[in-house]
Amino acid sequence: MNRSTFRFFHPYRVRYSEIDGQGVVYNAHYLTFFDVSIHEYFRALNHERYSDAKRTGCDFHVVKASVEFRGPLHFDDPFRVGVKVARIGRSSVAFVLGVFRDGEDEASAMGEVIWAYTDQATRKSVPVTDETRAILLAAEPDLPR
Repeated sequence: MNRSTFRFFHPYRVRYSEIDGQGVVYNAHYLTFFDVSIHEYFRALNHERYSDAKRTGCDFHVVKASVEFRGPLHFDDPFRVGVKVARIGRSSVAFVLGVFRDGEDEASAMGEVIWAYTDQATRKSVPVTDETRAILLAAEPDLPR
């Protein structure tokens, strides 16, 4: 996966608390990087998800998260996580993510996160709002309409 796949990136630097006994970022931290980066993606789009959830009673739940590791990150490495919407379903949004060390074009890790839009009272999936769909389609012109 190449850096050019993405339009949005969120910057990081590996903190000491994120490395393990081997001196590399512990694998579970990648899911935190992905979660924070997706939320920053929405912030960059000026879409306040929490206000939307309070107003509608619906919010996204993670239903799938995966990471493929290609190379390690070490303490104090600067890196960026690229976020892209891969598809919007009736009640779901699939994101692809890439972890790139600063100055490198190939991902050191890649991931997929799928969110299901869910009624918080019933815990049943519901259609993604037209507003959210429109914001994501505008941000990702390559998505099928």
